[in-house]
Amino acid sequence: MIELRPFSSLGGENHGWLDAKHHFSFANYYDPDRVNWGSLRVWNDDTIQPQTGFPPHPHRDMEIITYVREGAITHRDNMGNVGRTEAGDVQVMSAGTGVRHSEYNLEDGVTRIFQIWIMPDREGEQPNWGSKPFPKADRAEGFVTLASGMGGDDGALPIRANARVSGVTVKAGETVRYSLGEGRNAYLVPATGRVEVNGVAAGARDGVAIRDVDEIAVTAINDSEIILVDAA
Repeated sequence: MIELRPFSSLGGENHGWLDAKHHFSFANYYDPDRVNWGSLRVWNDDTIQPQTGFPPHPHRDMEIITYVREGAITHRDNMGNVGRTEAGDVQVMSAGTGVRHSEYNLEDGVTRIFQIWIMPDREGEQPNWGSKPFPKADRAEGFVTLASGMGGDDGALPIRANARVSGVTVKAGETVRYSLGEGRNAYLVPATGRVEVNGVAAGARDGVAIRDVDEIAVTAINDSEIILVDAA
C-alpha cells in the first residue's frame, strides 16, 4: 500500500513569522484519516522567518526530531542545554517526564525544518536532548540512520521508540532501496527534488505513506534529498 499525499493537500496555517504545513492532524488542523501513521504522530514542514521562533513551551512523553533543511535552529531548554543545529543536521528531544524549551531562528535568512514527533515506547523517563551533524555527502551511497530506537543503528541519535529516521541523497537516475519489515509503517518525504517510490511519483515536500511493502525502491527523477521514518 502506497498513498501519495501531495504538499497541496496538507493542512496548516501561515502565522506570518511561521508558515506551517502539517502532514498529520495538528493544532487547528484535523483530518480523521491523517491522525498518525503507526507511532509517527506529527510531521510538520515549518518555514520560520529570521529572528523569530517558538518561545518557551512544555512537552512530555514524546520523541521530537528536528531535521534542518535550510538555515539553522537554536535550542534552549530548562535542563540547561543550548545548541545550534544547521542545515542537514538533526536534533532529538526526548520529552520524558516533561521539558520546557524554545526553538529560534537567530539567522539573517529563513530557516526551514521538518519537525517529526514519534510516540515513545517508554514513558516516565528523564528528558534528554542531543544534536549531531550528518554531512549530506555521507548519505550519497544509501540511507543513513539519523535517529533510532532500534538495534544496530550505531552513530544515530537515540530515541525511545521502536522507530528509525533515515536520510539519503540521490542523484538523478539513481535508485536506492530500503527493506521494510512486516507490520512496519514508513513515511517518506523528499526535502528537495522529485522521485518515484515503487513507481509512484512524488515531488518536493509531498508525503508518501507506505505499508505492506517488503522493499521500498526510490528512483530520483531529479537530484533529491529524502527523509524517511520507519515506525511500528
